[in-house]
Amino acid sequence: MRKQNGFTLIEIAIVLVIIGLLLGGVLKGQELITSARVRNLISQQDGTKAAYFGFLDRYRALPGDYSQATTNIPNCGSCQNGDNNGQLQTVAESIFAWEHLSKAGFITGSYVAGSATPTAAPSNTPVNPYGSLTQLIFDNVYQDAAPVNRHNLKSGANIPSDILAEVDRKVDDGLGNAGQFRYSTFGSAAAAASCFDTTSGAWQSATPNANCGGATLF
Repeated sequence: MRKQNGFTLIEIAIVLVIIGLLLGGVLKGQELITSARVRNLISQQDGTKAAYFGFLDRYRALPGDYSQATTNIPNCGSCQNGDNNGQLQTVAESIFAWEHLSKAGFITGSYVAGSATPTAAPSNTPVNPYGSLTQLIFDNVYQDAAPVNRHNLKSGANIPSDILAEVDRKVDDGLGNAGQFRYSTFGSAAAAASCFDTTSGAWQSATPNANCGGATLF
């Protein structure tokens, strides 16, 4: 009878170690990707807010709302001017803002509004790490018991709620219904209750929703 050889304990241990290393590498890779996306979102929000106030300081007007953009911003002769009322009240002005900021050198990228009544698109508006359009505007599309119009920067939709939870914990109070960073429906994000606990305000992390969004209030 032929003798049947099996695996030794050492061989089994080596295989288990290899499997453990592979699983650890996968999990670590996912963690690194998540951290990179969190940093990207925070950088985008902070960078745009700094650009907004930098533009205001230089031109004494808001990007997108500036009525002398075609005259005073370099290489902006074909830009669209705003009405200079101190508020980005229209979708058109919210899109003009990106061209004003990019032509003035406050943000990277090249954005062109194209017309007096543009439709938001990647050619005229930045996108978040998940491919959804952002928005800089004066409105009340953010979580609040009695929201009032404020200038705010929308992160865009398609962001997992656990990612937003981490962003909020790093930059604000970790709550989707309070502070400077809050939940927003902009971009057809999922309903509020699907993205954060409407009682406690905590973002859904244990069972994250893949389509949520936030807004940084100015």
